[in-house]
Amino acid sequence: MKILIGGYTKHTSKGIYELDFLNSNDKAQLTSAKNIIEIGGPTYFQKDGNLIFAINNSGEKGGISSFKKENDHYQKVDDYLTVGASPAYIGINPEKHLLYTANYHTAVLSIFSYDNDGKLTLLDSITHKVEHLGPRPEQTDGPHPHFFDETPEGNLVSCDLGNDSVDFYRFKDNHLEHLAQYKNESGFGSRHIVFSKDGNYFYVVGELSSKVNVVKFNEKNWSFESIATYSTIPEDWNSHNGAAAIRISKDGKFIYVSNRGNDSIAVFAVQEDHTLKLIQRISVFGEFPRDFNWDENEQYVVVANQNTNNATLYSRNNISGSLTPLQKDINVPEGTRVLFEN
Repeated sequence: MKILIGGYTKHTSKGIYELDFLNSNDKAQLTSAKNIIEIGGPTYFQKDGNLIFAINNSGEKGGISSFKKENDHYQKVDDYLTVGASPAYIGINPEKHLLYTANYHTAVLSIFSYDNDGKLTLLDSITHKVEHLGPRPEQTDGPHPHFFDETPEGNLVSCDLGNDSVDFYRFKDNHLEHLAQYKNESGFGSRHIVFSKDGNYFYVVGELSSKVNVVKFNEKNWSFESIATYSTIPEDWNSHNGAAAIRISKDGKFIYVSNRGNDSIAVFAVQEDHTLKLIQRISVFGEFPRDFNWDENEQYVVVANQNTNNATLYSRNNISGSLTPLQKDINVPEGTRVLFEN
């Protein structure tokens, strides 16, 4: 098993790194990071078999690039770059060979198709407009979509930090159509979203508010009901914090959120009524954890700490949901995206 970590390339990072996962004598650990793809600013990427699709910050241009693994090395296949900033997020549907990108700076959502070699084709794009921008400094300059991916029913959903919104779309006949919108409270700063196992609830994390909103919704008639709101940081935390990644376990019983500032992962148990109960808040043993991820069996978790150039490995208890640190100070530069590779 291998772990891939990418991120910014402002200092020492050269792009995407690979770390081997070793588990011998009941001792799990990661090996030193090896650069496998040289690319500018791969702050998010996805993988499908021997293909990797990564954000590319290429000087005055930004976009996405595709790479194919041949003879144990990744070779660039294609670019889709435009003048301006690169996207913040890439979603993927490997079965349909589709990619979904959200551009925080230009407010553009895009859908691409790709072939078996990784060649990219832009199918459609849409630009978020100014609606009711939030009051925080990060919101006053316009809409900022930070996430674009699929819903349980196969529609699409975006989270807009500037508009405090969660927007739903249909993609049909190569055309994006807006279906519905949920508005979080002003200043919430919608960033990422996950869905309950039954598909009737979503949990959206607010980067600017450091909160998780629990919302009941119906993907047939697009009705929404706010259920509860939970803080990801301690009540007495007065310094800056930006909530970042949110993930839900396959069994739907636990939710995890990373805190950049408090530098922790908040662990919530999902109750039978879909409300949350905080069960743990654990240090990431570094600074600015923008992303974390787990293996296919959700037994191990790796978090990347962007500002301290390190990663931390945890074991995860599938029954209690709690995390236990196994290895700290794993050297990896400017990490913002973590992906396990079986």
